[in-house]
Amino acid sequence: MRVYLDNAATTPVAPEVIEAMTPYLGEFFGNPSSTHYYGRQTKGAIEQARRNIAKLLGCTPAEIIFTSGGTEADNIAIATGVKNLGVTRIITSAIEHHAVGHTAESYCENGKVELCLVHLDAKGNIDINHLKSLLEMKIEGKTLVSLMHANNEIATLLPITAVGDLCKQYGAYFHSDTVQTMGHYPFDLKNQNIDFITGAAHKFHGPKGIGFLYVNKALKATTLIHGGSQERGLRGGT
Repeated sequence: MRVYLDNAATTPVAPEVIEAMTPYLGEFFGNPSSTHYYGRQTKGAIEQARRNIAKLLGCTPAEIIFTSGGTEADNIAIATGVKNLGVTRIITSAIEHHAVGHTAESYCENGKVELCLVHLDAKGNIDINHLKSLLEMKIEGKTLVSLMHANNEIATLLPITAVGDLCKQYGAYFHSDTVQTMGHYPFDLKNQNIDFITGAAHKFHGPKGIGFLYVNKALKATTLIHGGSQERGLRGGT
């Protein structure tokens, strides 16, 4: 008998998910960007899914952008900070997922931002006092704090509401990679000071290759994938 114990990496697709998806792999095949009946039928299903997610997270449907997964969503969030929001400093940690760590490093290497790493304790928890001291430092431009909600290897949990409140206090943007906790922990984005969070369906019994980014409605996301008007022009691709 084989036993699978790696749900932090990926989860099997739930039977009810397969059942819900199957009609759109056959009967309902229309391109959702098409204006004919078949396209509108599929487009309606996508928008209903967007409304469902928004309701669960306590945000508006317009704040949900569908992506290919958590990695793309993290990339868009950080790119939005640097390209659209005047971010010149990124505060993150040494134990972030590469989707965040490598992306932040790439902007640092080309001279666009300063990269700061918040201290961690012996168990991998962030040092809130050090984060506060970093935020207190005056810089030209804006700061983006990017810290994951739960670490995918050591399972440390970020006090996400406290960090969001601290970022708001010092005028910093806050992005949290919530891929590991989405579907497991509740979010109430109307009452939390969070600018960006991410989700990947395969972490909570959905299919691989689909995820989303939440972007606070006060902000304008940047476009990484050009070529179509999908996702309100923010993410091209059928």
